[in-house]
Amino acid sequence: MTGFWENVYIETAASYSVAVLCVVIFMTVFEMVTRYNNWSEIKAGNLAVAMATGGKIFGIANIFRYSIAHNDSLLQMMGWGLYGFVLLLLGYFIFEFLTPSFKIDEEIANDNRAVGFISLIISIGLSFVIGANIK
Repeated sequence: MTGFWENVYIETAASYSVAVLCVVIFMTVFEMVTRYNNWSEIKAGNLAVAMATGGKIFGIANIFRYSIAHNDSLLQMMGWGLYGFVLLLLGYFIFEFLTPSFKIDEEIANDNRAVGFISLIISIGLSFVIGANIK
C-alpha cells in the first residue's frame, strides 16, 4: 500500500482534492464574514464582488501551491494551508480597520470597482508573502 501513496498521480489527485475542498470551506468562511452574498452579487454582475472573490480564491490557491511544494504530507499541507488562510483572513480585517472613512464590504457590495480591485490585489499580494514563509 505504501507504493500506492507514492504514485505521483495519486499524490496529485490527493493534493488537488484536499486543496479544492479547503477552498470551498474557506470561501464559505469568507462568505460568513462579509455582509453581502458573493454568488448572488456575482450573478447580478457586481464586478467589485467578482474581483474581491477572485482575489480570495487566487490567494487561497496560491497559499496551497506553496504548501504543496514545501510539504511531504497531506496533513502538513492542510496545516499550512489553514494557517495561511487565517493570515489571509486577518489581512482582510486589517484592510477594513485601516480604512475607517468607509466600509469595505459596503463599497464592494455597491460595486465600487476601485475597492474591489484593491481587495483583489491585497489578497494576491498577501498570499505571496504568506507562501514565501511556508516551510
